[in-house]
Amino acid sequence: MNRLAHHQGIHKFFMTLGLALYFSKPVIKHLVHLVDALTTKGFSGTLTDVHHWSFHPNHRTTLSHFFTKSPWDEETLLRKLQQWILHRIKRIAKQENQPLFVSIDDTICQKTKPSSRAMHAIQGCDWHFSHSDHQWVWGHSLVWLMVHTFTQAFPFAFRLYDKAAGRSKIDLAIEMLSSLKGKWAQPVYVLMDSWYPSQALIEACLKQGFHVIAMLKTNRILYPKGIAIQAKEFAHYIEPNDTRLVTVGNERYRVYRYEGALNGLDDAVVLLAWKADEPMTPDHLHV
Repeated sequence: MNRLAHHQGIHKFFMTLGLALYFSKPVIKHLVHLVDALTTKGFSGTLTDVHHWSFHPNHRTTLSHFFTKSPWDEETLLRKLQQWILHRIKRIAKQENQPLFVSIDDTICQKTKPSSRAMHAIQGCDWHFSHSDHQWVWGHSLVWLMVHTFTQAFPFAFRLYDKAAGRSKIDLAIEMLSSLKGKWAQPVYVLMDSWYPSQALIEACLKQGFHVIAMLKTNRILYPKGIAIQAKEFAHYIEPNDTRLVTVGNERYRVYRYEGALNGLDDAVVLLAWKADEPMTPDHLHV
């Protein structure tokens, strides 16, 4: 009975999205079972798991047929879900008088390294450098975008990064940003790490009226008094008396504020920061 009630909740949400206008009852039935399995502890990503964990009443081969031959459009599902997410997130931000945040990042879905005798490797897999593992790993690289407030977060879009396709992660991020259309009553801040703040991506954010908060690599070129210098080299000239002590949570930082040009940007604010209990050396610098 709990499983049945769980399915009813998923089905009700699909009806809220208006999917009955686009998908047949059998397609929606498969989607309900798929979501049930995906959110069940122990799910490892196989069709056998989907069939087992969602108590699917049909034979497992019907799921394979559904993914390969059934006439349903996943882009329609994603578009309807994105519309619901934007409506909800804007309402939350307005009610709580909060800004909206858009996070851009990537992750690697690691797979088992293919055997040298394997006839066909998993489609889309390649070698990617994992910054968490500090080594190259075999798998799929996904670029993703999330929208959130201080209290709720929603996965909004994702793209598979394929080296052979000739499109960079920056290109994929810009493409996903373009799907955030419409008017925004609250300010929107795009958050990204040091791999993403290129001129093209920042300009794409500014074109949509979004603010950008990003980590920078310490070799990023700054122009204090018009002189080109890397941030880590510029840090050598900063004394403790030039900084301000800033408290964030339980941590204290020494922060130096630079306002001026970056490559491709006429005006930006750059904060050079060190933890207050660490030496002000380039090794401990965050930009």
